[in-house]
Amino acid sequence: MSSQNNQSAILIVDQDKSSRQRLFKALKNQKSRIVEASGAAQALELVDQTYFEVVFLCWDISRSDEFLNTYLEMFVDAVVIVVTTRPSSEEVVKAMRLGAFNVISKDAPAADIAACLAEANEFREIQDQAPPAVSAISQKYDVENIVGKSRPMQKVFKLIHKVAATDATVLILGESGTGKELVARAIHYNSPRNPETMIPVNCGAIPEELLESELFGHEKGSFTGAIKTRPGRFELAEGGTVFLDEIGDMSSMLQVKLLRVLQEHQFERIGGGKPINVNIRILAATHRDLETQVKQGKFREDLFYRLNVVPIEVPPLRERRSDIPLLCGHFLSRLGKQKGLVPKDMRPEVLECLMRYDWPGNVRELENLLERMVILADGPSISMEDLPAHLANHRPTPSQVSQASLHTVEVPEDGLDFNAAVDAFERKLIIQALERTGGVKNQAAALLKLNRTTLVEKIKKKGLVTVGRTGTS
Repeated sequence: MSSQNNQSAILIVDQDKSSRQRLFKALKNQKSRIVEASGAAQALELVDQTYFEVVFLCWDISRSDEFLNTYLEMFVDAVVIVVTTRPSSEEVVKAMRLGAFNVISKDAPAADIAACLAEANEFREIQDQAPPAVSAISQKYDVENIVGKSRPMQKVFKLIHKVAATDATVLILGESGTGKELVARAIHYNSPRNPETMIPVNCGAIPEELLESELFGHEKGSFTGAIKTRPGRFELAEGGTVFLDEIGDMSSMLQVKLLRVLQEHQFERIGGGKPINVNIRILAATHRDLETQVKQGKFREDLFYRLNVVPIEVPPLRERRSDIPLLCGHFLSRLGKQKGLVPKDMRPEVLECLMRYDWPGNVRELENLLERMVILADGPSISMEDLPAHLANHRPTPSQVSQASLHTVEVPEDGLDFNAAVDAFERKLIIQALERTGGVKNQAAALLKLNRTTLVEKIKKKGLVTVGRTGTS
């Protein structure tokens, strides 16, 4: 994204501490930010919060292919280098066939490891110079307009792929600005109904009296101003798809009429008495909690179950921060092509601020911010001076962190081990603080509002691996 940012983020995944340290030592002079993980669980925590360009993955090639496939799915868009014990030529071919970029021996000299990293970075630069594309996982599932490579988005892509081939009704859930309509379009354009149209209707933006006419149409003379017969969206979408956005804002009266369309595939125009049969697929979306609305009597229970055949939840941007660099690259490129704006790079410290922010407006807010900064930035690169004050000075307060974290904690029906849960929560916070500060314990302790000695004791007690940045201690 920036020619000025040649520093790559590297992740080393290896259960053996001495092997990790050996790789770290070989790579520490390569002007790269290096993070270590002792296994899948820790790697998963890190990969959701950080975009890694290069991953050194220890893999015993004699093990099943599924092991490597699992990790390769985890590190979509990263260059994965497999580290193993004295690989044969057949084993190298096998690993590369499965998707690895290269294979090196565990006892390879430091110079060879550095050369392997240089090749990986060169490969990355070639990819970056190509026309910006969406992630490999979205290409795999034919959803090219949705940008993302994080685990939450991989789940969305897989659901889209599975449900697109069917005619099932889908309920797309997510906060405003997360891209629910993009998901609906991906489902339609990858379905057998693709040759026909998809008609979107925003139920929250149209008054009730007009929405009924928009959806069902009306006969001539059915109300004042109805000077001619007009077909509704359901008729116009014959053979295709109707996308009902913000379905949670639909009135009770219209909910009844919609239920009939879903159950019987027929309706009458306003002022008409003749049933009209339609062959359409209905996709719906909302930012509201429909289950709560059902309990409150604001949304029909029978309609909810008709819509909720296959729910797809689109994650908020704060839960897929590792996608932010990819989204920035995509939007910056698109701004130049679609709006004629001069393409601009982004300085690393700006990206760091964007990664820290919680994005209440989600992807839409990010896109609008990037357009504003590209227009207003004076130089060839977007710098800290171009950030709005609320972003440049953003630091989550302890209460914000606590409240956000509590929303992710639930007590199972059969209870839990309290001490184990608290320990796991502490581990996660410490790992994130160390990763964010590149392993500088003074800074990590400041982030956590701890004394440095307290943090060091906790790191030792929990047996956490070192997370380090070249040139720091």
